[in-house]
Amino acid sequence: MTENEKCMAGELYDCHSPEFIERKARATEWMQRYNALPYSERSKRYGMLKEFLGSVGTYVSIGDDVIIGFGDNIHIGNNVSINYRCTLIDCNEIIIGNDVLIAPCVHINTASHPVVLEERLTKDWKPETGEYRWRTYAKPIRIGNGCWIGAGATIIAGVTIGDGAVIAAGAVVTEDVAPRTLVGGVPAKFIKGV
Repeated sequence: MTENEKCMAGELYDCHSPEFIERKARATEWMQRYNALPYSERSKRYGMLKEFLGSVGTYVSIGDDVIIGFGDNIHIGNNVSINYRCTLIDCNEIIIGNDVLIAPCVHINTASHPVVLEERLTKDWKPETGEYRWRTYAKPIRIGNGCWIGAGATIIAGVTIGDGAVIAAGAVVTEDVAPRTLVGGVPAKFIKGV
């Protein structure tokens, strides 16, 4: 398997392999151009989203100071508003449904590392080889239709958020969220149905 195939399968992979470095460089250049465009240039911004992201529906906007991992693993439905200073680390797929609101400073991160130290560190690591010290994996994140993600929330690798769910501001979502529920806290827990 290639490093990208391992990544997309949720297996440990070398996130510093040349293919990832190239994609990160391309994303960085795109972010610099996108974030430099004035808000009033909405049609140009939308055009940039369409040309760069994996797929983008109609009436989609992403605010200033967005940080994107690669771009090509991000898929956004129709009528989606992603506010200022959001981070979308798409080592694996980020799939956002229709009619979704994402407030400022939300972090959506598909990448992670093993919790056990011996599994996280590359055994017999030799920096001169260029091998990455910390072992990495990535799992997809899915946000259903009609969701609202509150300001400063963090969505962790592998999470699916059901249709119509609401994530409270500042929540850290580490587990799947049932449709039409409100969750909040660190880690996020069920508060009520909505």
